[in-house]
Amino acid sequence: MRSHLVLLALFAFFVSLVFAVIAKDDAREQLRFGGMMFGGFLAAAIVLGWLMYPFPL
Repeated sequence: MRSHLVLLALFAFFVSLVFAVIAKDDAREQLRFGGMMFGGFLAAAIVLGWLMYPFPL
């Protein structure tokens, strides 16, 4: 497993899962909150990666 995107999605999934379980009590709220966090993590990482692309190493 060498894809950074897959590892990012896996990390985002587990972090959002833990945060959702800790933050909300109802299963429906946990699912909604976890999904929003997962999408937010992925979107933020892709946007930040896209913004940093022009900078040299």
